[in-house]
Amino acid sequence: MAVNNCDMCVNYVYDEEEECYSCLVDLDEDEMYRFLSGTQRECPYFRLDDEYGVVRHQI
Repeated sequence: MAVNNCDMCVNYVYDEEEECYSCLVDLDEDEMYRFLSGTQRECPYFRLDDEYGVVRHQI
């Protein structure tokens, strides 16, 4: 199940040139409409930015 919290997503990164955070995923027209209109509650591209996941995997 996807989550709608962009702050915790691996695709939400800081752009130093623009000096702001942005999403790396390029949405098509339909996806952008659903996102902006609020009809889609969950982001299908959400991936938890779990920096400790690699460490847990190694143990």
